[in-house]
Formats: sequence, structure tokens, C-alpha cells
Amino acid sequence: MSAEERAAEHGSDCGVGQSEGRSGSLCAGGRMSTSRAPDASSQSADLGAQYISATPAYARTHHRFYSELLSVGLLQPLDCPIEGLKDHEGTENYVTPLGTSSIVKHFLSQSGADLFLEHHVTGLYRRGASWEVERKAGASETFDAVVLTMPVPQILQLQGDLGQLLSVQQRQQLEGVVYSSRFALALFFSPDAVVKVPWGAKYVTDSSCIRYVAVDSKKRGADAPGRGPSLVVHTGVPFGLEHLERDKEDVQPVILRELHRLLPGLPQPISIKCQKWRYSQVQTSVPDCPGHMTILDEPLLVCGGDAFTHSNFDGCVESALSMLRVLKAKFA
Repeated sequence: MSAEERAAEHGSDCGVGQSEGRSGSLCAGGRMSTSRAPDASSQSADLGAQYISATPAYARTHHRFYSELLSVGLLQPLDCPIEGLKDHEGTENYVTPLGTSSIVKHFLSQSGADLFLEHHVTGLYRRGASWEVERKAGASETFDAVVLTMPVPQILQLQGDLGQLLSVQQRQQLEGVVYSSRFALALFFSPDAVVKVPWGAKYVTDSSCIRYVAVDSKKRGADAPGRGPSLVVHTGVPFGLEHLERDKEDVQPVILRELHRLLPGLPQPISIKCQKWRYSQVQTSVPDCPGHMTILDEPLLVCGGDAFTHSNFDGCVESALSMLRVLKAKFA
């Protein structure tokens, strides 16, 4: 987002398109996306990233980002119990009252870039001093520079000229990136429902299926009169890997049975959403965490994202700043 903001300041035209995301869906934000109930009677739910942990070092180096998000109310300190949370000395944990997607929307709105959702990018073709970006439906478009931030396996699947431009070392580094996989459920309840647990979230240790459960609206401090609570469930990584190629509709009942074992007496939800995160958190990143990888200088083609740093908010910021330096050097 910072790169796009800088481009806008220099009078450049900047667009944000979307390949298939980590879940296979087409939405801005990747794991920082917020799901909503079919009607407005229930709170929203974050099916991906759950909270933001700022180490003392990142709290200093990324102070301007945290300060901005806190000042506009998009972040607030976590103030409810999370059972099993492995806290580290000096680390501050934050939640997003409006959902994690609010952070993505905030930076996109600040960027001045044109946002195009449901533009499934399928190929990149070098056309002289420009890039032709091909998408699944609709006309191709031409750009002076392209920045790719989708999961690395999807970068490698792009058709066109990208593959032949990768050096042997670059290809090896990209192919070495490893992601965890998991399923997530959001349960939306009616306004009169009560989820009776003493915590806002809990890391589960006695289940081969479920690793994490959160009363998401409580955890985010988003409970409001007239709106029902929301519950989020994450499976463990081994379970996600074992069932990865199954349809999420087939996996959902398995997760629900285990959830009711863990939380007997859970109210009947009015709606359930199941999400398959094929590319969840980065387990093995590009060596030395460079922040970005420049595939070609002219026309500029850069890859970035948490695969080039580490898989949390600060890793994404670090990669964005790294790519910004490349774009400034090229176009400033």
C-alpha cells in the first residue's frame, strides 16, 4: 500500500488487481479478510489473522503505522483472556474492532490506487518497455511495472514470460517456500444467543482436529446490542494437510462434531461459513528474508509479501517498505 501511495503522490496511475487469494477466492486482504453473516443480526468474523502482535523492536520501527491505526480506531489493545497464548516479554497484542479487513481497506483508501476485485490475473507478457497483464475474464491491460504479492505457488503458476525470466537461484528459492494449510469456520448466532465461555479465545491442546477457538466478537471488543455473537474455529495444520484436497463442504461436519465435543451446549447458529486456507501462514520463507525479489529491472517486475519476510502484520509491512524502496529508485 505504501508503494501505491507514493505512486499516487507522483501523479502516476496505479491499480491493484487480484489473483486467486490464499483461499482460492477473489478478495482484497488475503488472510486479513473479514466475513459477514447473510443478514445484519450477527457480528462479523475474521477467518484468517486473529490479532496483531507487536514486538518491542517492531513497535519502534513501525511506530507510525501502529500510531495511525490506533488513532483512527482500527486497532485497540487486546483486553480479554486468550487461553494458551504464548506471550513474549514486551510484546503488545492488538485486535481490530471492525475486523482485520478494515486495516487493508484503510491503507488502500489512503493509496489513491484504483482497486479491481475479481480480476483473476492469469498471465504476464513482456511487451517492450511494458507488461501486458492477462486475466481470466476481460481485456488485458498494460503497465510500466508490476508488483506481485500473491502466494508464491500462484506466482509460479502464472502463464507468460515470468517463468523464463527467473534465474536458477530465484526459482529454487521460490520453490522452497512452504505454507501451512488449514480450515476455518465462522459461526454466526442470533442476538439472543449466549456463548458461555470464560475466555475470548483459546488454543486447544486436546484435539487432533481443532487448534483454536475464538468468540470473535468478544475478542475484538465488538459486541453490540441487537447483534449476535460470532465464533471462529481454526483447525490444526496436520488436520488441514490431511484433508486439503477434500471439498470444504465435506470437512465442515467433521469440524462441527469436534467443536460440539469441546463446547457442549453451544447455541444453534443461524449461519456457518467454512473456509479452506490452502496457503495459510508461511512456514519456510525465501532465505535471508530479503523483503522482495526483483525478477526484471526493465520493465520492472517485483515479487513481495510475507513469503519474503515472515507471516504476520509486521512482516507484510517490512515487505511493503522493501518494495517501496525499489519503486522509488525506479520512478522517483
